[in-house]
Amino acid sequence: MSSSNTREAKKIKRSKILDVSRIRENRTIILQGILAFLFIALALYFIKHEKTELSQVKTTLQHASVIWVLIGISITSFFIFLQGVMYQYSFRAVGERVTLRSAMLLFVKRNFISVFLPAGGISSLAFFTRSIEKQQVSKSKIHVASSIYAFVGILSVVIVAIPALAYSLLINSLSSKVIYTFVGLLLLVGGIVLAVRSVTSEGWLYQLIVKLHPPFEAQYAELKAIRFNRKHFMRTVLISIVIEFVGIAHLLIAMRALGYPLSVEGAIIGYIVSVMFLLISPFLRGLGAIELSMGFILTRYGFSTLEAVSVTFLYRFFEFWLLLFIGGFSFVFVRNNILLRIVPVVLTFSLGLVNIASVLTPAIHYRLHLLLDFLPWYAINLSNYAVFVVGIFLLLISAFLLKGVRSAWYITVVLAAISAIGHLTKAIDYEEASLALFTMESLLLTRRQYFVRSNPKLANIGINAAFIAAGAMLLYGVIGFYFLDKQHFNTDFSLAQSLRYTIQNFFFYQSDALVPADKFALNFLYSLNAAGGLTIGFLLYTLVRPYFFEAKAEEHEREAALELVQKYGHSPLDYFKTNYDKSFFFSAEGEAFVAYRPAGNYAVVLEDPVCADTEKLAMVIREFDSFCTANGMKSLFYRVSESSLPVYEQLKKKALLIGQEAVLDLTTFTIEGKAKKSIRTSSNKQKELGLVAKVYEPPLKAGLLQKLNAVSVEWQKERNYDELVFSQGLFDTDELKKQTVITVEDAEEKILAFANIIPDYQPGDTTYDLIRNAKDSPNGLLEYLMAELFFYLKDKGYKTANLGFAAMAGIEEGKNFPERGIRFAYEKMRSFAHYKGLKEFKDKFGPEWQNKYLIYTNDYDLFSVPAALKKVVKP
Repeated sequence: MSSSNTREAKKIKRSKILDVSRIRENRTIILQGILAFLFIALALYFIKHEKTELSQVKTTLQHASVIWVLIGISITSFFIFLQGVMYQYSFRAVGERVTLRSAMLLFVKRNFISVFLPAGGISSLAFFTRSIEKQQVSKSKIHVASSIYAFVGILSVVIVAIPALAYSLLINSLSSKVIYTFVGLLLLVGGIVLAVRSVTSEGWLYQLIVKLHPPFEAQYAELKAIRFNRKHFMRTVLISIVIEFVGIAHLLIAMRALGYPLSVEGAIIGYIVSVMFLLISPFLRGLGAIELSMGFILTRYGFSTLEAVSVTFLYRFFEFWLLLFIGGFSFVFVRNNILLRIVPVVLTFSLGLVNIASVLTPAIHYRLHLLLDFLPWYAINLSNYAVFVVGIFLLLISAFLLKGVRSAWYITVVLAAISAIGHLTKAIDYEEASLALFTMESLLLTRRQYFVRSNPKLANIGINAAFIAAGAMLLYGVIGFYFLDKQHFNTDFSLAQSLRYTIQNFFFYQSDALVPADKFALNFLYSLNAAGGLTIGFLLYTLVRPYFFEAKAEEHEREAALELVQKYGHSPLDYFKTNYDKSFFFSAEGEAFVAYRPAGNYAVVLEDPVCADTEKLAMVIREFDSFCTANGMKSLFYRVSESSLPVYEQLKKKALLIGQEAVLDLTTFTIEGKAKKSIRTSSNKQKELGLVAKVYEPPLKAGLLQKLNAVSVEWQKERNYDELVFSQGLFDTDELKKQTVITVEDAEEKILAFANIIPDYQPGDTTYDLIRNAKDSPNGLLEYLMAELFFYLKDKGYKTANLGFAAMAGIEEGKNFPERGIRFAYEKMRSFAHYKGLKEFKDKFGPEWQNKYLIYTNDYDLFSVPAALKKVVKP
């Protein structure tokens, strides 16, 4: 056999081994998936087989007692409250406290996601820990508390089941299958207890886990340090037992709501059996399994198949569908959730499509016949045209709604209301009207998301132009109809008819009484339609066109800002806050300011506002946000320090880690030792080449500035680099001549590299801005330049040196999707490799890294951040 065939055979064998190992690793999930499929298949068979009775179930449910259904819904609210309390005591059992609100949210979110996870509720325990972590609870304690919650949930079923099943067994009302299931549940609980005891006593199971997963040893040591509170554990069990009785109460309420006799024993056994089936079929929260098992049990207690299925469906509404809806609601309608911006836009666009499709498809005959008893035909016809035209405008305006334009929101609400009325008055299409009302509701709930102002000047132009165009077309249409030869429409129009038909065609309404007799007449009508469409379209555009705020700082504002920086400045970035590219917002007291640049509908702020203290900081941010709202903008704060995060969190803003800033301790800086070998080698190499570092104090001479400019231009051309501003400087001879510059020169005094030292308003700290080198500079030159710069600063008595920002660095384990996305780009994407190289270069000098954040309001803002930052960094 050839070597290639041998390799191929080995590959096939290896792949088979891997496939087998994957099957073994996931056999539990695979088994649960098979069971879930089986139960769903049985449920589908049941639905098909009992089709007639299920249609009767629908009728039965429609006649359920509203009062008892409302009682059931209120008990569902109590059920969620109890689940939150149970979570609280689970955390107290490990010595931690969490808020009831966060515990209830944790339950509804985990319950929602467990529906779609292969391992159901167990796998959902790994999700949504962030809100708990914010309450200073460690991950290990979160996982232990969640495990207690899950175990107690199973234990309480056993506690309630034992006496109930024992009683039913005595009166011979249980099937063998139910008994087997209960025995299996007992074995599961016993197995969990034995497994926990084996691990805690470091027995065979502990040894096996450590062998298969060595990091578990350290994790277990952390777990052993957790103090377990038995009193709170017992309270967790007690609350869980109460929850089981709430489930039984739901089943009894379902019986009462449907007018059936109560069967307490049937409710208890039906509930227990359904929960046991839920545990072995966790996929889709027992969908199919519970309906079958509970329906079967209830028929054993005197209920007909119709009654049993009806009770089961209403019970599932209380315990499954209602909780599923609340869980989905908790994800969507959360403050600053990205979906709050997207869902109304999608609904608006969908409503536009539905409007058009509804008009183009035939109406339901009996509804139309019923409507004709109340409305004349011309009103129905008018409704059709109104719905059609509104549908077109909804499609167009959804784009501006996505941008958050406030006037687009107002117009969309009005158009949705017209749609709702129009659908009811054109063919009693209550389905489409419901969509219109739901769209309106979503817009009203999210009204604060639409902050962008429309352009007032353009709006005035649009309104004036619309009036002029409408007047002109009215005159054109009336004259046209009145004086047209009778042969074109076979009608001699009166003045009133001319006016009516002009207005109708301007708004696309086609009267059955107006029939063009030739092409000229048809083109005349088209001209009115086109004029109306263009006029209305132009008016809408001018009303929803976003207004982009423009600000230009006056010289006296710059001087006032510079005074405040000198008074309150404490950051290396404060130097850039008074540069020419910034606009300024001053607090009402005049003792604080914000340095920002407008970028579309965003005001990008450089770091924190400059002010006296933290209390002033919160006040200035609030004032600036009000200023932004008044001018159709939202604020973004770029490169904010970790120490300021509590202030922004207090103001309900979000933070995204975007990189790190390097700070070097100059008091201990040296190039000696193994860690600094590369710097030492580079420095020695430059000295061997005859290169020397020189320091030039201000004011710099014109000849030196020319040499520096030559290096800068060469550096830019080599890298195809355009000057950037905002959080850094550009080559400006007027500024540079006032600053200290360090260079590396050859024997002929040719400058090969330079760096400039800029003012730093943090006591004992200093920093540099530009660091540029010539095209023909030797390798290691920049390491030598930086080392000499740091030695110079150390001799000058500075304690620390700020080495600047390394974008995308420091995101070791993303806490959310945006951070994970940044981490992936930083590690894997070639176009972001230079950011990684920048951090590696600065790391050679052994600095400390400090996290820097982007502060924003809404997740949707992150879509606009790259474009906004790209705009503000351009000179």
